[in-house]
Amino acid sequence: MNTWCAYIIRCADGSYYGGHTHDLDRRLACHISGQGPRYTATRRPLQLDWHESQPDEISARKREDQIKRWSHAKKEALIAGDISRLQRLSKSRT
Repeated sequence: MNTWCAYIIRCADGSYYGGHTHDLDRRLACHISGQGPRYTATRRPLQLDWHESQPDEISARKREDQIKRWSHAKKEALIAGDISRLQRLSKSRT
């Protein structure tokens, strides 16, 4: 895959790591090999749980930033594609 995207990786400890990239395959290989950020390097093995194409780098970065502010439960709803739960979790914060 060679397009801008935001992604979520599930770490061995159950935590999530969110990022954005122009080359998802290369970036995942970097994370999996332990050459990525310290956070994922110390929490292997890793699994790509979700990704979403974006039209450009700015959009991908904004989506990453948005998701990084979300709770664990909200990230799980996004990964599961559970839109109604995602909406409920969004409303409960207001």
